Amino acid sequence: MIPYNPKNWLTLIFNFHSSQLMRNMLPNMIGIGALSGFMVWFFTDIVPLNMPQGLNIHTFVGIVLGLVLVFRTNTAYDRWWEGRRQFGALTNSSRNLALKLNAMLPLDDRESRQFFGKSIANYYYALKEHLREGVKHDELHLDAMPYADEIKRARHIPSLIVAHLQDRINQLRKANIIQGDQYRILIDDLTIMIDVAGACERIQRTPIPISYSIFIKQVIIVYLLSMPFSTISSLGYYTIPMVVFTTYVLAGIELLAEEIEDPFGLDPNDLDTDGMAANVRALVQEILNDGMGIAQKPSSYTSSKLEKS
Repeated sequence: MIPYNPKNWLTLIFNFHSSQLMRNMLPNMIGIGALSGFMVWFFTDIVPLNMPQGLNIHTFVGIVLGLVLVFRTNTAYDRWWEGRRQFGALTNSSRNLALKLNAMLPLDDRESRQFFGKSIANYYYALKEHLREGVKHDELHLDAMPYADEIKRARHIPSLIVAHLQDRINQLRKANIIQGDQYRILIDDLTIMIDVAGACERIQRTPIPISYSIFIKQVIIVYLLSMPFSTISSLGYYTIPMVVFTTYVLAGIELLAEEIEDPFGLDPNDLDTDGMAANVRALVQEILNDGMGIAQKPSSYTSSKLEKS
């Protein structure tokens, strides 16, 4: 995802030259423009075209096509926003799990703190790359992790990490380090993490039906190719830039919808899951490892009160 300032109009208006979307549309615009130019030349200089005046059916078809594209874009944006909501829920559950563990774990249990600190962040990194069809092992912190070797054979790495998180929590419960109620609230956060993975996989693996996508593209092409017939008589050679601009608008909306309907990839308009994962890793590290003073403050405060009394 590309960061930008929505208030800087001039930068946004003149940014089309570097846009991936513009580069994808350029061949279509050139092809439609060249074909329109040939049609204008042929029906103006070779065989003059005399279209009957009156009701312009092409205009009404354009209105209907616009409504269809609006529905298409809204559907794609709903998928993008649902993906953002799910990763927001994962961020919250990761932070909540780290805060709860920080309060429950003994201060001297550095092994458990490091295990949970690394594993919670590893799950975030594993999930974002799992949705891109391949986990990058070099992004995971696997030093002293019990699942370091299992990851190479696992088909679903996020589930493997959650399984080890749950196993370690269960060990702490058996050792009476955490109690039954504490165990349940920790498992609730792990359940949310698995639910988020399932929701994101549903979005990523369920694209818009192919028949719907083919139909929209066919209607757009037919509309663009028939547009010169309704404008040659009144616009002449000005039909060419008009058709090119209409191609830019209609094809751009469709390509933008295709880009954002799978929000977990590496396209410019996809979610910044890399940045979110880095933020979660830094936050969890601060809570469970670097920020152990958070758990030390209550005990030091109590000691000072006792000394005064």
